[in-house]
Amino acid sequence: IYGVLTTRRGMVIAEEPRPGSPIVQLKAHLPVSESFGFTGALRAATAGKAFPQCSFDHWEPLNSDPLTPGTKCHETCMSIRKRKGAKEEIP
Repeated sequence: IYGVLTTRRGMVIAEEPRPGSPIVQLKAHLPVSESFGFTGALRAATAGKAFPQCSFDHWEPLNSDPLTPGTKCHETCMSIRKRKGAKEEIP
């Protein structure tokens, strides 16, 4: 579970074991742009034993320039534009 989260820039903020059962509830922050396909990746990594429940929590800015190639902000913008079918160049 931690591997799936870290590859998608997720951060675990709480881990709560359920008394009397082997169930552990994780609370994590995951960027929305990284959440597409997360359910499938998590279920594949855990052989279907884990399942997410997602809800919006907060906004957090990317501290880089979207117009500078090679920055995380630029990569994120380009992947979103590609996913939505928009032109690759930023207007």
